[in-house]
Amino acid sequence: MLTIDIVADIVCPWCFIGKRRPETAVALVRRTRPDFTCRTRWLPFFLNPDTPPEGEPYLPFLEHKFGGRAPVDALFARVREAGRAYGIDYAFEKIPLRANTLRAHRLIHWVQQRGDADALVERLFVAQFQRGEYVGDISLLAEIAAESGYDAAEVANYLASADDEALLRTRERQLRAMGVNMVPTFIVAGDRVIVGAEDPAVLARCIIESLPEAAGRQL
Repeated sequence: MLTIDIVADIVCPWCFIGKRRPETAVALVRRTRPDFTCRTRWLPFFLNPDTPPEGEPYLPFLEHKFGGRAPVDALFARVREAGRAYGIDYAFEKIPLRANTLRAHRLIHWVQQRGDADALVERLFVAQFQRGEYVGDISLLAEIAAESGYDAAEVANYLASADDEALLRTRERQLRAMGVNMVPTFIVAGDRVIVGAEDPAVLARCIIESLPEAAGRQL
């Protein structure tokens, strides 16, 4: 089974699109290879690792980063246009706080130890970009995990601890050391790297080229 690693951060709007495009790419591959199977593995990236644990006001942060309201509005317009093609309606106006995503990444890691995390990741992106929910909140994350069939109390206890914090930080540093400095980044079959929310046809071609030699390769 081929592995597609996706390096992403939950507060990156392009990463939401970056989740949908591989799904489309896999559908393209299956047109000619209907028996194709793969798994998606989510790897952590911290766009702004210095974000306070309690988060920070969303719009002021972006205005400071991009140089004012006009550039931010232009960015929102570009992302909205790109998202429509994949059924994503961004609601940036609903987002009060930019979260520190360490807890969200820990939750993804915890779920991936037990199974597939794609549905959970989808729900996290919906929380962030369509509902304006604060994805740094333990109660919310436990509720989202429960929606995916996990025990909310167990998840809340895990997130209230420091378990796997050092592991996730180390993994993110390793990815940066490999040259990953923007997200989404896709790593197909362990060594074929595609940076950015690329057209699904590009990803599909990369997947097909990886199939003969993909077995046993992992990051």
